Amino acid sequence: MNHFAADTRSRAIAYARSLLQQSPLYMDTETTGLSRDSEIVEISIIDDDGQVVFESLIRPQNPIPAAVTALHGITDQMVATAPRFGLVWPQIRGVMYGRQVGIYNSNFDLGIIEGELKRLNLRPVTINAFCILDLYSEFRAEWDPVRRRLRRFSLESAGRYFQIPLPNAHRARADALLARAVLHCSAGARE
Repeated sequence: MNHFAADTRSRAIAYARSLLQQSPLYMDTETTGLSRDSEIVEISIIDDDGQVVFESLIRPQNPIPAAVTALHGITDQMVATAPRFGLVWPQIRGVMYGRQVGIYNSNFDLGIIEGELKRLNLRPVTINAFCILDLYSEFRAEWDPVRRRLRRFSLESAGRYFQIPLPNAHRARADALLARAVLHCSAGARE
């Protein structure tokens, strides 16, 4: 490992350890797609012990595309009687208030939440989130010469790297648990 990679990894390990001292929450969402106008169809928030503190299917305004259902397995029938995002948002916000929240690819999930709030004509809120994907990219410290930045890795790839026996199931709770395990493994690595 070169000096750049060793320094970057050491910083990532130290940062992961400092985050764990705060007993963060972990959040994941499943959505109707990957664009900014996609809607949430499932959300899960777990604590640092891996216990669920909030979880719900969410009924979107629009049907779930078949290709997306094929990925996460959530059907229109499954969400037909689920609450709309606006009904569960006060509870979600209350659970996360004042807490650090770890999210694998936080830009995506926070963008989706922002879109949901915009559709509801609600003010955007600041979620005290940290990105486990960014932290893991620093931990791996592999340079991508094409993009001229650190290489980014899927949650599934991160789990395989650490040999975590949890699947990347594309369901909110399973992926939140996997993201939690990635952070814990990053913090527990030797420098």
